[in-house]
Amino acid sequence: MLGTLALEYAVACLRAMEHELLLFAAFWFILGALDDFGVDLCWIWLRLTGRGGDGRLAPGLAARPLAGRTAVLIAAWREGAVIGHTIGHALSAWRQEGFTLYLGCYCNDPETIAAAMAAAGADPRVRVVISESPGPTTKADCLNRVYAALCQDEERYGRRYGSVVIHDSEDMVHPAELAVIDMALEEADFVQLPVCPEPQPDSPWVAGHYADEFAEAHAKAMVVRDALGASIPAAGVGCGFSREMIARIARRRGGEGRPFAAECLTEDYELGLLVRREGGRSRFLRLRDERGDLVATRSFFPARLEDSVRQKSRWIHGIAFQGWDRLGWSSGAAELWMALRDRRGPLTAIVLACGYCLFVIEGLLALASLGGASASVAMSPLLHTMIQLCLAGFLWRAAFRVLFTTREYGIVEGLGAVMRIPVANFIAIFAGRRALASYVLSLRGLAVRWEKTEHAGHPALGEPMGALAR
Repeated sequence: MLGTLALEYAVACLRAMEHELLLFAAFWFILGALDDFGVDLCWIWLRLTGRGGDGRLAPGLAARPLAGRTAVLIAAWREGAVIGHTIGHALSAWRQEGFTLYLGCYCNDPETIAAAMAAAGADPRVRVVISESPGPTTKADCLNRVYAALCQDEERYGRRYGSVVIHDSEDMVHPAELAVIDMALEEADFVQLPVCPEPQPDSPWVAGHYADEFAEAHAKAMVVRDALGASIPAAGVGCGFSREMIARIARRRGGEGRPFAAECLTEDYELGLLVRREGGRSRFLRLRDERGDLVATRSFFPARLEDSVRQKSRWIHGIAFQGWDRLGWSSGAAELWMALRDRRGPLTAIVLACGYCLFVIEGLLALASLGGASASVAMSPLLHTMIQLCLAGFLWRAAFRVLFTTREYGIVEGLGAVMRIPVANFIAIFAGRRALASYVLSLRGLAVRWEKTEHAGHPALGEPMGALAR
């Protein structure tokens, strides 16, 4: 008798928890779905009016001489395995002579320095900048040192660069990138090109979910931001700034040599938003070359769960928490809307966690019903309608995810995008928890540090990901 009463009490508690979690999760799921649906409607309208599609490059544009010299900045820490491939690929892909590749290294990283020197050879387009301070510091600090070397070169040779392009040490660039950015900067102060994560056969789930997310974000959400005239965040790769804008941002920070915020975990994101605050114009461009390939940066994202959580927690910490602290909230409906979208990562993690807790509770109630307990939950018409809206919203989101992933990677990857949604959700949950813990520690005075992204799966490594993991 006592056991039966205890079971009934436990079931009653679970039913109450399920009801409250259903209300909480359903409300926020619907609100998030409406947010995404608003972006979807904007994109559909752009497509219907002929403004949301990909543009086409004029024949021969990739080899067009640059109007002004371009400085390409790369920060590298322990990238000896991939930096040689990156330098060699860039030098062979870009046909122009009017650019200099500035590579920032550290004095205590001889492997990266040696690989960079070997790949550069006697090519005058490569400038290796070695920091006297041992690494790692932060990526922004490394970029600031590279930028200081750029300024010294301008003073030494009496010529000023026309633009500054930023890349990561593992990027595979498109041959037309410099020409496209150079041309676009004639009318803008900042240009962002799409990023295409490379599928990795040894990591179809973790690495694959990046392809799904970027395929949709850089074919829809960023296109909508550009059309609305909202600030364009810099992705840290494939982004070009006019030389004057970089100098203005450096002066805004109180010095000619520090345009990058060393204390910020997402200095690239912040740099893009500051362009608008400095009165500049930003553009996001989607163009395809003669073969139909997207003019984009191909990158290799983390292939292991732990690395992905660490990377995304840095994004959430930098964009949501530090972004709120450092940038506040801009005026204007479009700016406010996009800022809310950018900073919803912690709330998304909480809501997703609640959603998966409901699965656990439902399983426990099913077990209780096998023991003879009444485990059914009384559901009001309002709650029932909310759940139906959540289901409809999920199906709509899944359809869009399949559409955009298929568009860039083919139908097989497109169908796999649906199965990768739970993987993306679990990574978001763990990353949100880690970001919150990291933010709390930063409030207590813990300095930010460079958590380098691993590049398992990069072709320069020459061995399968599984071997590297061992």
